[in-house]
Amino acid sequence: MSNSLSIEIAGHRFSAVFESQNAPQTCQSFQKEMPFKSQVVHVRWSGEGMWIPLGDQDFNVGYEEATCYPAPGQILLYPKGASETEILIAYGCVGFASKAGPLAGNHFATITSDLDKLREIGVSTLWEGAKPIIFSM
Repeated sequence: MSNSLSIEIAGHRFSAVFESQNAPQTCQSFQKEMPFKSQVVHVRWSGEGMWIPLGDQDFNVGYEEATCYPAPGQILLYPKGASETEILIAYGCVGFASKAGPLAGNHFATITSDLDKLREIGVSTLWEGAKPIIFSM
């Protein structure tokens, strides 16, 4: 299992790492879905973050390394329960939540480059809408 990945959002490529030591099942399950292509939109309830709503998609993982308060660049997978399955990417201050209340997601990856650009893209999703995103090895 490779520890590094690339994330492209709106044409900008970010370097990232899998947090395989703390969330091995989540990392392995997500890697099986790669390349993972979708769109990211601004979060509704959580503060300075972007999310990928995934509905009923099941990654067949439980909670590991779960947090409600990711740091900028941290990426969480919420494996469904009180809310739908989703991926959250923090670009600033986040208190992960949904209309059902606070959530905790598995911290499975971290963006390691260009956090200032991540913030810029995050803010633009608020004002301009959805952006394409691709996770690849």
